[in-house]
Amino acid sequence: MDTQNASNSNSKTSSLWRTDRDHHLHAWTDLHAFNKDGALLMEKGEGCYIYDTDGNKYLDSVGGLWCNNIGLGRADMAEAVAEQIKKLSFNSTFNDLGSLPSTELAKKIAERAPGDLNRVHFTTGGSTAVDAAYRLAELYHFARGNVEKKNFITRVDAYHGSTMVGSSLGGKAGDRLPALSYLNDTVHHISCPNYYRAPEGMTEADYLDFLVQELDDKITSLGADKVAAFFAEPILGAGGVIVPPEGYHKRTWEVCQKHDVLYISDEVVTAFGRLGHWFASEDEFGIVPDIITSAKGITSGVLPLGATIFSDRIWDVISAPDSGVYFAHGLTYSGHPVSCAAALKNIEIIEQEGILEHVKDLGPYFGEQLETLLDLPIVGDVRGSQMMRCVEFVADKATKTNFPEEFNIGKWISNQADKRGLLIRPIVNLTVMSPPLNITKEEIDFVVATLRESIEATMDGLREEGLWDGY
Repeated sequence: MDTQNASNSNSKTSSLWRTDRDHHLHAWTDLHAFNKDGALLMEKGEGCYIYDTDGNKYLDSVGGLWCNNIGLGRADMAEAVAEQIKKLSFNSTFNDLGSLPSTELAKKIAERAPGDLNRVHFTTGGSTAVDAAYRLAELYHFARGNVEKKNFITRVDAYHGSTMVGSSLGGKAGDRLPALSYLNDTVHHISCPNYYRAPEGMTEADYLDFLVQELDDKITSLGADKVAAFFAEPILGAGGVIVPPEGYHKRTWEVCQKHDVLYISDEVVTAFGRLGHWFASEDEFGIVPDIITSAKGITSGVLPLGATIFSDRIWDVISAPDSGVYFAHGLTYSGHPVSCAAALKNIEIIEQEGILEHVKDLGPYFGEQLETLLDLPIVGDVRGSQMMRCVEFVADKATKTNFPEEFNIGKWISNQADKRGLLIRPIVNLTVMSPPLNITKEEIDFVVATLRESIEATMDGLREEGLWDGY
């Protein structure tokens, strides 16, 4: 975000800006640039809008971070959270303890999850839900006597969180720093299912065949008796909002079934309405995975919470009298009663306001309007589904050649959007959008029109600095 003038703003903003710069380590930020520019500090939010400390208004098309599903500043949510704090502000879920909100929420999730995914383990967010799924897969296989099933398969450009397990499963090159350690021996990556970047001349059907065979070959080469699970986001999120070829999930699920490999669907982004369903795995892609991970939209970002949802079949194995295991994994704030109360209110709001139906009605319009940007010279691809969208920028549309990474073209465009009252999420050569699910048609029109102006201003700036000679 464009923060270069923050230190010159009013005295309140200047003081806060310096305090944040001097004491707060932000995630995924260029530390050298941060020392100079600091951060854009926000003070309040209402609906789809957020206001900085200078009172500037922005339409938040990022939805916080894929999570602001019901809109900001809701009094009904605040009241539900406050009431739970007064009633029971904390309770552990370790051993044989629980609370009414966690119990009720587990039931509501099970009622909405596909197939026999009737068991829920609560965590503090998406990364920790992924960690729990990883451990659960190991535990399940061990209890069945398959003690060597310790390998996991995931994909290039996947994002599964930032814990040790999550970052190891992740496949984004920019997130795997040489300075940090990863689980390289037991985590294996196959191709990102991005048809836009498929080999030239390959049909989508042929590309799908290649991807499915690659997974089968990877399991075979590692040994099916040594592979625990395949992790897959229904739509890759931070990796570029990649929608796999039609039939991909069903066919990769079938490969996993054949080899006794668990299929773990990472729905941290897609669950709780972003695609117009409580869960996308079955309703959108026709599969019932063994485990689903979720977070973000479960509380609409109001409070931290995640959930690892798994099948009765897994439960029956690990809970059997002769299993020899127990789930030695948990967090102090797992199933926090206040977070669970927020999730319950969130589900109530989504149902009462018909938000899932609204997403199905308005999501296609969002995609159609964004596709009008394809006439711009640097817009190479527009993709996504419903309220999960991405625009990819290229230096040459014919060859799909990227701008040099150091250009950080997405940031150029987001800086222009900031000036025009629109927040978008830059990821190198991408712009990602995941607005609140109750966004209106008029607000979508503003997003698309402002994004067009921001792209055009960026092209002008690139030409002026001699960095791009496009038409």
